[in-house]
Amino acid sequence: MRWRFSTLEFILLLLVVAGSGVAYAWVVYGDGGLIGAVYALFVCMPILAFERRIIFRRLYRKIHGLSTPGFLLSSVAVYVALVYAGFAIAGSLLRLVGHPGEMMPSLNVLLIALAISGPIIFVLRVRELLGRDVFLSLLTGRYRKPVQEERVFLFIDLAGSTSFAERFGDLRTQEYLGRVFASMADPVLRHGGSIDDYVGDAAVITWPFDRAIADAACIRCAFDILDRIDTDAHRWRKDYGEVPRLRAALHGGTIVAAEIGVDRHKITYFGDTVNTTARLEGLCRTLDRQILISADLLRRMRLPASVRSEDLGEHEVKGRGQKLGVSSLRAASLFQGSSNCAADPES
Repeated sequence: MRWRFSTLEFILLLLVVAGSGVAYAWVVYGDGGLIGAVYALFVCMPILAFERRIIFRRLYRKIHGLSTPGFLLSSVAVYVALVYAGFAIAGSLLRLVGHPGEMMPSLNVLLIALAISGPIIFVLRVRELLGRDVFLSLLTGRYRKPVQEERVFLFIDLAGSTSFAERFGDLRTQEYLGRVFASMADPVLRHGGSIDDYVGDAAVITWPFDRAIADAACIRCAFDILDRIDTDAHRWRKDYGEVPRLRAALHGGTIVAAEIGVDRHKITYFGDTVNTTARLEGLCRTLDRQILISADLLRRMRLPASVRSEDLGEHEVKGRGQKLGVSSLRAASLFQGSSNCAADPES
């Protein structure tokens, strides 16, 4: 599991934790800022690593499967254990360099460590819930007034979810969908996008336009998601009896972004671009293609060497006054395979 932070965010996190240790040392002892920073890092960072599923992942999953009282008590117990372990490691390292480091935290140190880690964990969970871009936009108030901007959207839909639900029931289907959506998280993060919403069995992913077309990040993201599903095909068959079949559509253009809501705030996107992407995804079924992209968007970026496009001409799109140029995207290896088969009658 990777740290889901940019380099700047990670450095900022280290500074906040180390700074709290420096402040504690100066307030309590009037000196020893560097020593305080060392203890703070070794005490707080393991807790954050646990919450980010960097360490003890199985324990994390077990705790989060408990009832609320069990979850709270178990979490506190793990945090206390990590504070003691981190404090002892920091003390041992300090002794190695000649400083008489303490090996056991006092009650005050324990409480302060939990007090520092708690708000950071809360902020990280809110950030994870909303997504990095949305969290920062809400924090800065960027979209309190409607803003017109260019964005790219990737709609990904799970084919056959209705039949799956008929066979296995709603609870099993929701578990299946949750795992499919979880498979998208790392590719989206890696390619600088953000998951804007989940609508039934579809996910809506978006980028600022320049970020999406830089090195064809939006296209690479779509193929990385498909590759991730294919790589785990044996596990999907073992757990669910089938491998998820995804359909995807890419389109970009001008939209209006605005923060809406009173009790619950959300950044939402309005405009023809969003509707057209949804309609384009619907064309995947009609044209029997897995990934479609609008000709307008395709013209504005250079395809990765591993991807080939096929011009499918112009098509009527519901709710749009004019036809839309459409192309399909496939892995270059598939085109190569199709060419080889066509050339060899024995294939």
